[in-house]
Amino acid sequence: MRMRLVVAFIFLFFVLLLSRIYYLSIKSNIYYEEMAKQNAIKTRFLPPTRGLIKDSKGKLLADNDLGFSIAIKPYLNIKKQNQGLLDEELFVLSQTFPDLNVTLLKRNYIKEDSYYNQDFIDIVDFIPYDEMIPHFSQLNLRENLQITPIVKRRYPYGKLASHIIGYIGKANLQDMNENEIAKLTNYTGKSGIERYYNEILQGQKGVREVKVDAHNKEIEEISFQKTNSNDISLTIDIQLQSFLSELFADNAGVAIIMEANTGAILAAGSFPEYDLNPFVTGISVQDWKELSNSPDHPFTNKMVNGLYPPGSIIKMGTALAFLNSRSINTATEFYCAGLIELGGRNFRCWNRSGHGDMNLKHAIAQSCDVYFYEGGLKVGIDQISSTLGKIGFGSKTGVDLPNEFVGTVPSKEWKMQRYKQPWYQGETLNTSIGQGNFLVTPIQVAKYTAQIAVGKNVNPHFLKEIEGELDENTRKAYQIQDKEEDELFNVFEKSQLPALREAMLAVTKQEGGTAYRFFKDLPLSVAGKTGTAQVVGFSQAEKRNIREKDLKYYSRSHTWLTSFAPYKKPQYVVSVLLEHGGRSISSGELTAAIYRKMLELKYFENEK
Repeated sequence: MRMRLVVAFIFLFFVLLLSRIYYLSIKSNIYYEEMAKQNAIKTRFLPPTRGLIKDSKGKLLADNDLGFSIAIKPYLNIKKQNQGLLDEELFVLSQTFPDLNVTLLKRNYIKEDSYYNQDFIDIVDFIPYDEMIPHFSQLNLRENLQITPIVKRRYPYGKLASHIIGYIGKANLQDMNENEIAKLTNYTGKSGIERYYNEILQGQKGVREVKVDAHNKEIEEISFQKTNSNDISLTIDIQLQSFLSELFADNAGVAIIMEANTGAILAAGSFPEYDLNPFVTGISVQDWKELSNSPDHPFTNKMVNGLYPPGSIIKMGTALAFLNSRSINTATEFYCAGLIELGGRNFRCWNRSGHGDMNLKHAIAQSCDVYFYEGGLKVGIDQISSTLGKIGFGSKTGVDLPNEFVGTVPSKEWKMQRYKQPWYQGETLNTSIGQGNFLVTPIQVAKYTAQIAVGKNVNPHFLKEIEGELDENTRKAYQIQDKEEDELFNVFEKSQLPALREAMLAVTKQEGGTAYRFFKDLPLSVAGKTGTAQVVGFSQAEKRNIREKDLKYYSRSHTWLTSFAPYKKPQYVVSVLLEHGGRSISSGELTAAIYRKMLELKYFENEK
């Protein structure tokens, strides 16, 4: 028995010994072979060049400046034998480029220098091409410096169309964790088209495999896969866009010019605008404060993030709700004496003397509030809020800009959820004329106007074309989808739209219409609607940023004018919001000037 145990022990010992020999000679050899291969072969991921953004006629709205980045070899600070080399290289750079901050460069280098980092350390992000070329050969001979070609985003038009184009900026940690391209380029889209189409514009990375020696020096290229870039063209016409900016001058607000049938936006602006270029490398604290504290809110994209009461421009939508109820038709009249009394409170018309008997056409043309008060009481808030929600208010338009707001269509359900309070009839009156808690964005107003003009759902958009090699799924995800013609209005509603359009024409072309004086001499049949949006008040922070002499201006109501033309065959929608009624121009003057410019640029066919 004892002998068997000894034999078993010896057998087990040799089995374990042979297993260990097998592991060390065979299995671990595969592991170390792979490790050696990784040491000998280095894979580098190549950052792509960001795609160009063009206007509808091919003019560049965002391109890339060629330049160079500078990196310094690692270990120049932590190894004793290299002490002094870092200061020497920084001295050479400071003599070559006097504007460089050597103290900051050294601090950034030391922060990244460690025994675990074998790569050159970036210290200068960008030196323009023309500045580097005279010194390139000399600097490139220095073995401790690495000069690499690089591009920097540039916006040739500066402020123009800033809220549409947007800008790129330094990627943060979250950006890099979510996006491998941002990790390679250190940049990502931060706003506007640059952000919305970032996945397309950033392109696809390249891959380069090289063989290196023990000193990490490249000795052979094994494989190379090039980067891929994608350009995009927008629907905007930069010439028309430039005219909008000139028109607004020192005024604040929004203007949108859009194809009525397709939703393609030809020009649009949120004013005032701001220069995009400083954001690429990082805007100064002073400039940021100036933008952030301005009472005109230049940094807000008011097209999609500005929330305003629609005022009387909503009256076509309210009128459609009246007609949908079947209890009011186009001939139904209400008498306007200048006000109505409800619950001990007077609800006044803008015309204190009253308009007399008003039907739908005259009520829209002369913007009679009492007509809509009476109609609102007759059909009720449920009918009104349902119709307004159906035609797009209280929901996103789907425009290709990030962070679009939805606004608010007041209703019984909304008020109970928000305030835990019942609905009052006085709120129905306010909602029927676009006041109270009713809030819309200018892009919603443009879409609403187009839908009345053409009788179908319209999808506002800036994208014209994607140029580049994209997989089919990505291309489909960003493709603008056409809406079905019957998706929005039913047969009855479509039959009522001509009456609304005729009323809008009376606003601009019939004496007594609220915009008649602006359009009576215009050689184009424009149908429109004016409106006034009350300013609710200011926060304490806003008041601190407004000079006392300007308080009166900032307390004035905003003015709207939304329109389409030509009347018989609608081609374009022009929607304008002028904040505080404008400093140097009215919304009517501004809109008429836009149509004159479009006539000059041959946008309209001859009317028959």
